[in-house]
Amino acid sequence: MREASTTPIEKPYQPGIFEGIPPVARYVWFQLADKSVDEAAIKEALTRVTPLVNGSDVVIGLGPSLVKALGADIPNLHEYPDFSRGELKVPVTPGTLWCWLRGSDLGDLLHVTRKVQKALAPAFTVRHVVDGFRHSWKEGGHGHDLTGFEDGTENPVGEAAEEAAFAHGLGEGIDGSSYVAVQQWVHDLDAFEALGDEARDHHIGRRLSDNEEIEDAPETAHVKRTAQESFDPEAFVLRRSMPWMASMKAGLMFVAFGKSHQAFEQQMRRMAGHDDGIVDAMFKISSPVTGAYFWCPPMREGRLDLRRLGLGVS
Repeated sequence: MREASTTPIEKPYQPGIFEGIPPVARYVWFQLADKSVDEAAIKEALTRVTPLVNGSDVVIGLGPSLVKALGADIPNLHEYPDFSRGELKVPVTPGTLWCWLRGSDLGDLLHVTRKVQKALAPAFTVRHVVDGFRHSWKEGGHGHDLTGFEDGTENPVGEAAEEAAFAHGLGEGIDGSSYVAVQQWVHDLDAFEALGDEARDHHIGRRLSDNEEIEDAPETAHVKRTAQESFDPEAFVLRRSMPWMASMKAGLMFVAFGKSHQAFEQQMRRMAGHDDGIVDAMFKISSPVTGAYFWCPPMREGRLDLRRLGLGVS
């Protein structure tokens, strides 16, 4: 009998999206150097950076404006909407190109950042950098927010995660790609710490002590506002959020990958109270300061598949 092959089946997506949260990460936003940068210069820069993007240690996403500048059309990709409602502000900060650098040592990630920066120059310049880290509030814990609550508890796993996070049925050059929403949230930790234990749990909708969902939590509880199975259609995303800090400011870098932007938009609209006027309690202890969409191209033969951008795979 012929032995079964042990060669792993190549997946068409950037593997870092599926692999989970690393010990440390860098989020790097790039912008075009100036208005004179043309399509040829953009393509040259992307061609130079492609060998550095293995999709695992370096995950890359292109903003809608960059795709448009290349004369390309990616199905379901559009700019980040304005979810603000009344006095509740949800900032829109369109992005050009975004990199999620993943690793175990921030010093190493600095050097990777410099390599990517040099490959993209002079067409692109760095606009914003945020360093993230995995936080375990208690021994044996996984990824926790700085409030102590576990992040991504309801993440789909296995085939369900692949179904939620990656495009499929849209054709070559699109299937395996992912649509990511990126928001930087700043926590008001003083306000959170001023709450009693029960109030903290009810803000989130889970008990901090054991991460169990609270059935009779108020309708403002974050878990109730974003219950993925409660939407029609269901709104599952693959969260890959990480805490960040800079001096005495800190919060959560919210990152959600989807087969389109639809699921994220369903959740964000409900959080802001567009559906029923009820605002997520999360806004009482944290505020988003950025918001942008990016398209993360698929992989082919171990390299970024940029054929839909007119670059092909060399």
